[in-house]
Amino acid sequence: MATNGNLKCHLCPECNGLGCIGELPGLGGVYDNKNFQLNCEGWQILRNSLTSSQLEILKNIDVSNLKLRCGPVTGAVENIGYSKEENFYYPYLKAASDEKIGLCVGDGYPDEKLNFGLNAISKINTKAAFFLKPYPDEILQKRIIKIRDYAQFIGFDIDSYNILTMRKLVNLEKKTPLQLENLRKSFDCPLVIKGIFTQEDIELVKEVKPDVVYISNHGGRVETRIGSVSEFLLKNSKMLKNYCSQIWVDGGIRSKIDVQTALYFGADQVIIARPFIHSVFTNGIEGMRNTIKGFLN
Repeated sequence: MATNGNLKCHLCPECNGLGCIGELPGLGGVYDNKNFQLNCEGWQILRNSLTSSQLEILKNIDVSNLKLRCGPVTGAVENIGYSKEENFYYPYLKAASDEKIGLCVGDGYPDEKLNFGLNAISKINTKAAFFLKPYPDEILQKRIIKIRDYAQFIGFDIDSYNILTMRKLVNLEKKTPLQLENLRKSFDCPLVIKGIFTQEDIELVKEVKPDVVYISNHGGRVETRIGSVSEFLLKNSKMLKNYCSQIWVDGGIRSKIDVQTALYFGADQVIIARPFIHSVFTNGIEGMRNTIKGFLN
């Protein structure tokens, strides 16, 4: 069932960042999609570094529904092409819930975006990982109170203070370790720090010691260093495990073998967004469910 609106994704035969260069708002990224493209290329580069016996081990890694999550997505009108913002959240989260993969809910401006995600989670009668934008702490405290009964995890999107689509719309700030530690006292579920991609981020992780480190460059949508999430995972996963219980990663995951590659190189859960976005827009809940099945055993 097609959705009302005009999909901004170009439905390229291969989603590799070449068809939507600089489309932001939209599904593209910054730097002419450079990090978007590197993310997509990176998983094959890691596989190319393996011996045949290592590759055989990788291909036998179990990809259960517990290893996958749908990404925290908002901006359905400006980024995806929906005619109404609220039309996105329930089908997207319901499809993921029906396939028993993990759910993520994003935050955005205006506040209705978080509310639509929260309402969908309530309607489905489940819990999710909620990711809050780095608003001033007094605003975050109110958001935490709103979501915590529905939260399996609460995360802070530390890199999104620098995201182009929210610049000049709201006051976002770069969070300090002390701020994150104080916010953590407001809830009982595990803490996720999302957007770990630089050496400075690693130092933050060492100080805060979150339950989950979420490696991400926002799908190539934030202004940060040039690089792929796969090379960051390869270089840092073993060290980061000393400071957290789990590592999550997103960026350029397009196939089951990409998921297996991320798991082989140290990820505990893998988050997917763009493939699910265009399938739920084009073919509704059942279409997204079928896409999810393609990533599982």
